[in-house]
Amino acid sequence: MILITGATGTIGRLITERLSAEGVPVRAVSRSPEHAGLPAEVEIVRGDPARPDTMAAHFDGVEAVFLHPRTFGDTADRLLALAAERGVSKVVALSAMNIDDPFDLQPSRWRGDRNKEAEEAAVASGLAWTSLRAGSFAGNTAQAWGAQIRAGDVVRYVYATFRESLIDERDLAEVAVRALLTDELVGRRLELTGPQSLSHEEMVGVIASALGRPLRFEEIPAQVAARRLAGNGFPEPWAGALMARYAHYLGRDQNPVTGDVDRALGRPARTYAEWVAHHLSAFRNG
Repeated sequence: MILITGATGTIGRLITERLSAEGVPVRAVSRSPEHAGLPAEVEIVRGDPARPDTMAAHFDGVEAVFLHPRTFGDTADRLLALAAERGVSKVVALSAMNIDDPFDLQPSRWRGDRNKEAEEAAVASGLAWTSLRAGSFAGNTAQAWGAQIRAGDVVRYVYATFRESLIDERDLAEVAVRALLTDELVGRRLELTGPQSLSHEEMVGVIASALGRPLRFEEIPAQVAARRLAGNGFPEPWAGALMARYAHYLGRDQNPVTGDVDRALGRPARTYAEWVAHHLSAFRNG
């Protein structure tokens, strides 16, 4: 039995669905099981990893846990201690490649992610552990640009030349499944990127090619972009940290290509073009 925290989020859902498709028993933790929308074969339980007392019974019969950094608040150590007491033998923690950066350069912390704490708790837990230090998700581009591209042919955003190696979320989920089901990745901090470094302007070009439409990148000031993101419902501190991250790494790759996905899965990581082709609906009207 594999227990998944964050099972209804982007990565947790992909992991849960893949494990279920392979016939692996999965127990998915959700604060609102009635709205989980997971495969029928998945056991969905009500629990809150930030309140370990709600989790104790859910660890019974579980061999491995996927620890999502947005689920546990400040309880990661207690949560994994409880898992060990109940017989769990392995933890796979989702973390990030930027965990050693100052917190004001880590936008995801402002949305609740505790990447550093997840990795440190896993390593100190006494369980067999793997840390998945993920680079930026390819899906972030749909959040940033999807509405603009559906509405017109100009993408207005910051720093046309900012570069990073986006990871396809499906690859991240497949590495997590490999870590949960085998001992091949135990004791490793994997730095997971896509196979190529692209600038913001080049990413927009990839989307244009997939859509068969001309798109133009228009650079705007960081403060303008931050205001627009906040106006679209993102937390202001998150938008500010995102702009600070871009500025800090401008002129160099934040996350150079590592090849860890290729080595973990025995195949090349998916390209950004492959991700776009799979998610065209995010950029296309109708």
